[in-house]
Amino acid sequence: MKIHEQAFPVHNDASNGMTLRDYFAAKAMQVFIVAAISKDAGFHEEDAAIESYVMADAMLKERDA
Repeated sequence: MKIHEQAFPVHNDASNGMTLRDYFAAKAMQVFIVAAISKDAGFHEEDAAIESYVMADAMLKERDA
């Protein structure tokens, strides 16, 4: 799994910027937040963060398959 691959690398320096894992997690987090709000459920930031990275890791794993 390439968890440190950059989502938006600079052509001459791929060590700067957001990792692809962080990018996927940020996208996944949007869904968890909207779901919690639409269900009028209690929103827990820590749970959303954990589940977002679980989803990001699954996306990276599938991407490498």
